[in-house]
Amino acid sequence: METLNQFTATFSSAWQQADLLFLFGFGLFFLTVWFLPSLLALAFNRQHLGKIALLNIPAGFSWIAWLALLVWAVTGKLSNKLAAKARLTPVQ
Repeated sequence: METLNQFTATFSSAWQQADLLFLFGFGLFFLTVWFLPSLLALAFNRQHLGKIALLNIPAGFSWIAWLALLVWAVTGKLSNKLAAKARLTPVQ
């Protein structure tokens, strides 16, 4: 229990000594990582950008859901490519 109290005191002291520039940078970094699936979906011009962005807010509380959204944002059009490829090749 003493170790936890010492950690809490050290963490609290570090946050109190942080300057405004560090807090702004940390906040920007935190939000960028939190909304990374939405940013990737925007960069890759995904069809389901709105759904990914909406689900991104609660998914940040769960690493599993956040990773699933990240995969969805990156591989959104992969299923369309595979389906089109499967229809174009003749069955022999």
